[in-house]
Amino acid sequence: MSLPNCPKCNSEYTYEDMGLYICPECFHEWTQRDVDKILEESIVRDAFGTELSNGDDVIIIKDLKVRGASQPLKQGTKVKGIVLGDVGDGHDISCKIDGFGHMNLKSEVVKKA
Repeated sequence: MSLPNCPKCNSEYTYEDMGLYICPECFHEWTQRDVDKILEESIVRDAFGTELSNGDDVIIIKDLKVRGASQPLKQGTKVKGIVLGDVGDGHDISCKIDGFGHMNLKSEVVKKA
């Protein structure tokens, strides 16, 4: 079993001592419960609580105003092949929408298709 990298400095040289994981580079200590909590927080869910993953197709659930565009993104617009990750300002989905181009969306305005 491989040990997790340090959540503070991402060092791969962690070791386990009496139930604690320890990083010899930054001296950060954490437990398996901390690792589980970090993993749970990194899961992206849609507006209805369904877990999303890279490459999923989603549907926009409400009209969205788009800066610089003359028309809003309409409810029911299907978005194919999303990419997950923190892209700033609370947006966690990066995608390309026909007619609008590259966009960043918040997971709470989409549902899994």
